[in-house]
Amino acid sequence: MKLAVQVNEGPYQHQASDSAYHFTKAALEGGHDVFRVFFYHDGVLNGTRLTTPPQDDRNIVKRWVELAEKYDLDLVLCVAAAQRRGIVDDGEAERNGKDATNIAPKFRISGLGQLIEAAIQCDRLVVFGD
Repeated sequence: MKLAVQVNEGPYQHQASDSAYHFTKAALEGGHDVFRVFFYHDGVLNGTRLTTPPQDDRNIVKRWVELAEKYDLDLVLCVAAAQRRGIVDDGEAERNGKDATNIAPKFRISGLGQLIEAAIQCDRLVVFGD
């Protein structure tokens, strides 16, 4: 089955991100194709490289990065949601006159069209969070 995943909540304020990660990992390990994981609303906070949880806590951003590296997973942050929350890559930093970036490796910023494309291309779009 070809799946797309949408994550609408940040990594530490709601169970949605953990659930989305575990679902995606299980799907990939089960032989399913995950076309894209799209992070929307507060979900874009899963893509900041500046997240530094305590040593005894799970590092959700690192988990997503490792999963993306292992399975060549497409992790997309909604550009509008990312801008509102201060998450920028090189292109957004340049366009908006910012002097630094904070996007985690393996994540990229793009528009809502990426979510629409994923929904069209896939058998199921699974949404986590409100």
